[in-house]
Amino acid sequence: MLEKEPSRTALAAAGHRAAHQVLEKGRIFADPLALKILGDEGEAAIRRSSDNPATRGMRFFIAARTKVAETALAEGVETRGVRQLVVLGAGLDTFAYRNPFEGRLRVFEVDHPATQAWKRRRLGEAGIGLPETLAFTPVDFERDSLLEALRAKGFDPAERSFFTWLGVVPYLTEAAIAATLRTIGGLAGGAEVVFDYSDPVATLSPAARAAHQERAARVAALGEPFLSYFEPAELHAQLATLGFARIEDIGPRGLLKRFVGPLPAALARRNRGGHVIFAATAQTPA
Repeated sequence: MLEKEPSRTALAAAGHRAAHQVLEKGRIFADPLALKILGDEGEAAIRRSSDNPATRGMRFFIAARTKVAETALAEGVETRGVRQLVVLGAGLDTFAYRNPFEGRLRVFEVDHPATQAWKRRRLGEAGIGLPETLAFTPVDFERDSLLEALRAKGFDPAERSFFTWLGVVPYLTEAAIAATLRTIGGLAGGAEVVFDYSDPVATLSPAARAAHQERAARVAALGEPFLSYFEPAELHAQLATLGFARIEDIGPRGLLKRFVGPLPAALARRNRGGHVIFAATAQTPA
């Protein structure tokens, strides 16, 4: 992304979350603050989505990955003793401001300094208050030490922690991704993470490949190009070497089956590319 500019893709993702609340009535994922944090841009985002049926797939994926992450987080808090949430690449994510576990769960929002400053201005303009359980943590994933930045804000590596990392991995180098996963996997108190990634472009169906290439050109023009893709088996093996003992990977067809229902055979055979993965270290009970 551009050094001193907020993430344009973060704004686009927020627009999809807001549009899902209106166009699908939040059927997959309900977020009462999704429109509010966008201010005047919320209505424009809904109009763009309504006028362009091609956005439905991305809107579905963003809603689905958020639902997977927040469901796993709730299970972690209630059954596995999670006490810290780290939102990596928070963008305009609103969980910290509607946290149902306030008092039991501290939230650390990690993002590029320019994007974080932009978000804080938007929160003020929208009249969304900052909870005492929230800590803003500016980090450049390609340059900074994630653990040092978190420690400086009061993060305790000995506490069980949950990380959400949505809409970020494709924009990072493989070295930065590995470094972040190594940090998470090495936490003494145990850790869980949910993130999304894409299959290599060559494995996509022709229609999905064309749509992906169009989107890749669009985000590259914004200064935020796609940099990383993963073969699922290779990624799972890498996660295992980094300390993750439990891995649950929901691929494109799995997401559709979970949130849409049984699919026609032709649609079920298509590979649309987006995965949502949950991984937990050995210290975390299954």
